[in-house]
Parts: sequence; structure tokens; C-alpha cells
Amino acid sequence: MTAMDLRTICKSLRLAHVADIAERNIIHTDDPATYLTEVLVKEMELRESTRIERNLKKARFLEEKYLEDYQWNHAVRLPSTISKEGLEELEFIQQHQNLVLVGAPGTGKTHLASSLGRRACEKGYEVRFYRVSHLVEELESAYRNGRIAAYRKKFETVDLLILDEMGYVPFSKEGAEILFQLITDFYEQKSLIVTSNLEFSQWNRIFSDSRLTAALVDRLIHHAHVITYVGESFRLTNALSRTK
Repeated sequence: MTAMDLRTICKSLRLAHVADIAERNIIHTDDPATYLTEVLVKEMELRESTRIERNLKKARFLEEKYLEDYQWNHAVRLPSTISKEGLEELEFIQQHQNLVLVGAPGTGKTHLASSLGRRACEKGYEVRFYRVSHLVEELESAYRNGRIAAYRKKFETVDLLILDEMGYVPFSKEGAEILFQLITDFYEQKSLIVTSNLEFSQWNRIFSDSRLTAALVDRLIHHAHVITYVGESFRLTNALSRTK
């Protein structure tokens, strides 16, 4: 049987990696059953690796962040409703709950959000990462061009939506309303991670309508774990220490 014949058969059977495994001759055994088993195990491993890579690409993280590198220190105040281990096991996604990370810029909120998002991708969840201002721009553009329904449909398969930097840029009334609709779509159905440098009482700075702000905060925190950060920016502290 030629290599081309093997590739044709593998393609028909949707075995994406078997032909490459055979060509690379990485399985060394004379027992046919053992050889076949090891080839199929390798196929499964490579499928899983490909799936994770695909999930990470679709998530569109701005940086590679890992939970293994995250510094759990006194600046991170976890609520009594969830533990560090519970976060790392993604219990909040399993229960369709939200995370809200609040604290000064540079304290590690985006690092934790991105790390949890990456872990979710590895566990098979669909994840999307957005700077909130960029998402609102896309939502407003879709609305103006009559594509808002199609745009919101893109999130139907998403399990976790990460909204980074809520509070850095105020929104127009139109943008705030469309964002509210999207968050409402996720309410009790999927999970959100929101990072913000503002306390909830200051969110009126972002949204022009106080009633809309109250309704949005209500949906976010109803099934949420609020993680607070205290202290100064790590980036600022490190920069100052290098200048001394």
C-alpha cells in the first residue's frame, strides 16, 4: 500500500494524524496490536493538541498568560464563595457564574483573567477575550450596518466571555445599550469574567444611564464571585525599583 493510499484512507476515516505518524516512524514495536493501539493513542493526543490550539486562536488573547506563573499574594482578596483551587478547576464556568476582578491598574487582573481563559480553552470551553472598548466599537459598527443580530449570534457557542478593562473608556448610550443586551444573553446561561479599575459605585462614569448601569451590575453580580485587588501597580513598583 502506498503512502498516498494510506493518506486517502485516513482522510476518509477522518484520521488527521495517522499517516504522518506512520511516515515519521515514531512507534517502535513488532506487535501489530500494540503498534495500532499506540498509533491511535498518538492520534488522540494530537487531536487534543490541535483542538486546544484552535480554541486559543479563536479566543484572541493579547498575551500568553499561565496560571502556573500567577502570583497568588496578599494583594488578591478572594471572596468566601470560591477558593483558589475552585478557580483553577473552573467551577464558576461549570455553574454558569461570573467573575468580577476589581482593583487598580497593574495589579494582575488581566493576568488572572487571561490565565483562567487559557485553562478553559485547554479544558474544551469556547472562550473569547475582548478589551471592552474594542468590543463596543465592533457592536456599534455591526448595529449601524444592520448586522447586529448576526454579530451577537457569534457568541452562541461561547462558554466564557472575558471583558477586560471595563471603566477605562466611557461608552455612548447606544454602545452601552448593545453591550447590556449581550451581557443579558449570557445571564445564567454562560460565564463572564470582567476586569475593572472602578468600584461598582463608579460605573455611572462608563454608562450614561443610571438605570441601565444598575441593571447591568445586577446581572453581573447576581451569580458572581467578586475578587478585589489591593495595593499599588506591580508594573509601577517594578519600574520604580529598577530606577533606584
